[in-house]
Amino acid sequence: MACPPALHSLSAAATGQQRQCERRLSQTDDTTSDSIGTGGEDTHVHGPYTLSGPQARIDPRRVPLRGDLAHVGLVGKHFVPHYAVPQPRTVMPGGAALLTDPREDAEELCTLMEGDSFEVLDVAGKWAWGCLSLEGPVGYLRADRLEALA
Repeated sequence: MACPPALHSLSAAATGQQRQCERRLSQTDDTTSDSIGTGGEDTHVHGPYTLSGPQARIDPRRVPLRGDLAHVGLVGKHFVPHYAVPQPRTVMPGGAALLTDPREDAEELCTLMEGDSFEVLDVAGKWAWGCLSLEGPVGYLRADRLEALA
């Protein structure tokens, strides 16, 4: 059953991707029952995410990726439940410490200077998680040390 239009809105790109997936699935549905076990052809739909064995551990200080959330620039490279479009912010006068965890006694990765740009991906309580760029560094800083870009 399809979602009612009022409850389900898709961008043009997402709609195009959905149609492409539906076409692939319908083609697979038409041929799968006839071709399984005959001729050895693989008729399953393959995507960018495969179980291809152990993966190298990602450094959470360099890649904006958590178990629940990732930078939108990582779509197609890493699979997570949610992707965030970065919200650019500026570090306020006095600077801010970029920390590994959302707590005062966490390891300090670096100090951001007044006026530095920071891409906020998530805010929880008094902490903002994000990065300086898609290549890092990535960490937490106090949300009250950031202001919207002027």
